[in-house]
Amino acid sequence: MKVQLFESQGSGRAFIEGDNGTPAEMTWISGGKDHIIVDHTRVDESLRGTGAGKRLLDAIVTMASQRGLKIKPLCPFVVAMFRKYPEYSSISLHD
Repeated sequence: MKVQLFESQGSGRAFIEGDNGTPAEMTWISGGKDHIIVDHTRVDESLRGTGAGKRLLDAIVTMASQRGLKIKPLCPFVVAMFRKYPEYSSISLHD
C-alpha cells in the first residue's frame, strides 16, 4: 500500500492507487505561506481497518514537516486523528 503525493496550484492530495482506481485519498489546500488545510478524506470500504487513512495523513504530515508548514485539520477524520495521537500536536495549527 504505497502512498503517493500530487500537488498543483495551491492544492494537493495523498492517495493510494489500486487495481480499480483510487480507493483512498486525502486532500489539502494551501492556507497561506505557513500552513495547509486538510479538508477531505475518503477511504473505500475495501481498505477500512487497514490503516490506510493514517498512512495518508502520515505522508502529508511528513511533507508538511519537511517544508516547515503547519496543518489545520478541517476534515473530521483528521481532527479525530490529531486528538487521538499527541505526536501530531507539534504540526497542528490551532485557531
